[in-house]
Amino acid sequence: MTLFSELGLDSSTMKSIEKMGFEEATPIQAQTIPLGLEGKDLIGQAQTGTGKTVAFGIPLMEKIDLKDENVQGIIIAPTRELAIQVSEELFKIGYGKRARVLAVYGGQDIDRQIRALKKKPHIIVGTPGRLLDHIKRKTLRLGGVSTVVLDEADEMLNMGFIEDIESILSTVPEERQTLLFSATMPEPIRKIAERFMKDPTIVRVKTKEMTVSNIEQYYLELREGEKFESLARLFDIQTPELAIVFGRTKRRVDELSSALNLRGYMAEGIHGDLSQAKRLSVLKKFKEGNIDVLVATDVAARGLDISGVTHVYNFDIPQDPESYVHRIGRTGRAGKHGVAITFVTPRERGQLQAVEHTTKKRMERMKTPTLTEALEGQQKAVSEKIINAVENEDLSLYLPQAEELLQKHNAVDLVAAVLKSMTKEPDTTPVKLTEESPMPMRRGGGDRNRSGSGSNNRSRNGRGPTGRKDYGNKRNNNNRKPGGNRGSSQRREQYNK
Repeated sequence: MTLFSELGLDSSTMKSIEKMGFEEATPIQAQTIPLGLEGKDLIGQAQTGTGKTVAFGIPLMEKIDLKDENVQGIIIAPTRELAIQVSEELFKIGYGKRARVLAVYGGQDIDRQIRALKKKPHIIVGTPGRLLDHIKRKTLRLGGVSTVVLDEADEMLNMGFIEDIESILSTVPEERQTLLFSATMPEPIRKIAERFMKDPTIVRVKTKEMTVSNIEQYYLELREGEKFESLARLFDIQTPELAIVFGRTKRRVDELSSALNLRGYMAEGIHGDLSQAKRLSVLKKFKEGNIDVLVATDVAARGLDISGVTHVYNFDIPQDPESYVHRIGRTGRAGKHGVAITFVTPRERGQLQAVEHTTKKRMERMKTPTLTEALEGQQKAVSEKIINAVENEDLSLYLPQAEELLQKHNAVDLVAAVLKSMTKEPDTTPVKLTEESPMPMRRGGGDRNRSGSGSNNRSRNGRGPTGRKDYGNKRNNNNRKPGGNRGSSQRREQYNK
């Protein structure tokens, strides 16, 4: 196990990494970050969901000189979705340093991008065709670039972008660091490495089956507004001894923990805005059983040793399969049985498929729980408590009163009255949670046909009806959804809340 604190990162980067909730580096990160920090060219062979963006993002961010207003790093990505995703992750990594990151891709107004480029970004993330457009317009100059990253190179090969990549690389100074990441290494990718890289170190990380056999995994497909009632009913049905509920944002955690307390559950939340002392205090109460439900962002998923957790609820599906594995790994420990349940909105099916693809295990679909089932679950819990008292406790002081009651009332009625008085009937107190946007569609994991806009109009070589190779050019823009990069700004706003 390698901790980020052991990698010799500067304080601003460590501050950002801690804010993101990361403590332990993934295998690809642990192997590539030290090489990247040394300035070496490297080839990283790893699947989607293994933490590649942080693996190249940290060395890139460590090298950025804020006083230099030239573009210093460029990341080439195959689709606009991936370009946005990478830029958001780099924004978080560079948050402590205040590095400026810009994503450029087709489908977004190019004049808007030109205005953004005039604000002197330090790092550009873009699709090949749109990057070439800016280079040819001389709105993007790469003479100051010291680091180039080719992300998902095999995908760019499949989509017909090799010539575009070669054109871009030919405009970058020869004295640079080049990092290439690819799930596979076909011959054309090897040739690019030979031509444009200097004695690269090859790092191979094989994705292994990353789940624990004694964790039952389920998912519920439901609308955003149905999540909370379903969570409350599952609590009543399953009566977990200790449960962790994972939310995507700090605002979500705060609102969820307040809503659960309003409904009578003992819950507290932890996230990156809390002081270390407060987080430790909440965790101590959770470990000692003084609270039943811990609501957390992914900051609680990494490196925390919490025993006795019986249930994990992913109120929001995590951003990548690895985060999912870390989350559910809080239960099913030391050979004990665990249950993990993930809530998925219809627009997040691709995320679910990516998780299943990585973990090599299909989740079982669960029916949405009903109010009747919640009541039955509470009655069952009370029945078990009564039976346990009958079998294991000294009831001698209570027998005279019991006999007196039996002389006046029917035995079945008496038991029913006890059940009713002890049962926590499902609470329907209204609660309101701020609606969170669905996770952006991740590529891979059985969802490749949706990896870029306009994919239905493209042949296998990646060329559309016009013969142009980039998904991201306004010349072939008919299938694009409007809205530019609004999702990016919304998610940045959520990150800072």
